[in-house]
Amino acid sequence: MGTVWRARDEVVERDVAVKEPRVPDQLTEAERQTVHQRMLREARTAARIDHPSVVTIHDVVMEDGRPWIVMELVQGRSLGSVLEEGTLDAREAARIGHAVAGALDAAHATGVLHRDVKPDNVLLGRYERVVLTDFGIAQVEGERRLTETGAFVGSPEYTAPERVLGQRPGPESDLWSLGVVLYAATEGVSPFRRSNTPATLQAVLSAEVPRPAQAERGSGALGMLIARLLGKEPTLRPDAAEVRQTLADVARPPQPGTPTAAAATAVAGGGVGRVLRQFGGRLRTSRAWQFGTLAVAVAVAAAVAVPLLLPGDDVPDGWKAYDEDKRVRASLAAPGSYDRSADQDQVAFTDPGGVIEMRLSRSAKDVKNTSLLEANNWKQFYEDGAQESYRDTMDDVRSTVSEADHQGQDAASVVTTYKPAEDSNRYEKDAGTKRKRRHELIYVNKDNVRWRLVVEMPGKGSSRDEGEKVYREAVKSLKINDL
Repeated sequence: MGTVWRARDEVVERDVAVKEPRVPDQLTEAERQTVHQRMLREARTAARIDHPSVVTIHDVVMEDGRPWIVMELVQGRSLGSVLEEGTLDAREAARIGHAVAGALDAAHATGVLHRDVKPDNVLLGRYERVVLTDFGIAQVEGERRLTETGAFVGSPEYTAPERVLGQRPGPESDLWSLGVVLYAATEGVSPFRRSNTPATLQAVLSAEVPRPAQAERGSGALGMLIARLLGKEPTLRPDAAEVRQTLADVARPPQPGTPTAAAATAVAGGGVGRVLRQFGGRLRTSRAWQFGTLAVAVAVAAAVAVPLLLPGDDVPDGWKAYDEDKRVRASLAAPGSYDRSADQDQVAFTDPGGVIEMRLSRSAKDVKNTSLLEANNWKQFYEDGAQESYRDTMDDVRSTVSEADHQGQDAASVVTTYKPAEDSNRYEKDAGTKRKRRHELIYVNKDNVRWRLVVEMPGKGSSRDEGEKVYREAVKSLKINDL
């Protein structure tokens, strides 16, 4: 509904942001007036909220019947752009979430619901400042609802279930959206994102939320808070005061010598069985539990851990070894928190946030007679668009092939970066623009049977670094049985 410009206030000599109203040419005059009213309401809404994490409105200037909103210029980036480069750790996500929760609490105290809390509307400024912006579709108690015209308003994957059902939203609806933001910040993706709007809204209403494994690291408090915020029933969600307190606790740097919540519970007593029941949901992601650093739990935990974690020089800490001889005639290791899936000739392992995926496949169909030729064949396939069902799935492809060695045999490595091809069914404004990275090892044996170990990851940022680490460790652990 508008374009934001950087401008200079010559009266007080400061840089400001100016929001210019932009409306489609085909709108009627009445519709244009509605849009202009909405922008005026945005200015009034934000101006009445007194909080350091709410953008400051300086003025509204009418020019040719159009309202231009003059506001403070926040030097920094949006949380959405930061998350394109990778996820945040629990403490940083909690710090940002605490500021947003404070802004929402201040807004709710003045009768304002934001209704569009999402990463793109959270700005990260200088000196660790966090600012919630864009109150353009905010609902103010007692005012005529300009946006309720029958069309859906908001960002589907960040929209609370009660709003999807057409029920009256409340402060808990904004807090639900904050829960999705926290999930996306730590896990790398919204748990409700689907390929189109109807599917996304259905997921909001009925989908079970995958465990926020990254958020559960440490004390687990952030993961538990996210799970409660994303409850389908609004009345069961935590209130703003509890949300802010929990986030403040998670964001606070640990004091030297302070035990984690899990350790404190184990040492405090109450029985090993009680401890394991209470923290069993975190066994997969907590290194302390997996490797028995809590002596009180070693005897019981060993009975659980031994079948899952096969010891060996090629299995890193926190990883699990898998014997996949029946499917792909090989064995390998994967991070213990990753979810495993399989079909006839392939096994896949995906991190809980869906950001990094590892696949191992075996095939004897249409295979070139050397690993290097096979790798170049895949490189050409990618550069041609990686067509599936007569459609390109990759754009702007950059792929390189290099010789490699695996188990003393000639193999090949392929590194490919690309943009996912534009999908007309996707509603996200940035669909198809985020670069991805694919790193794979290819080996062809003397019988022209091919193995491909592929790791998919974001194209840059900390998630790419993590993906490359997964690739290196997976290659080290990979043992092909039919060399």
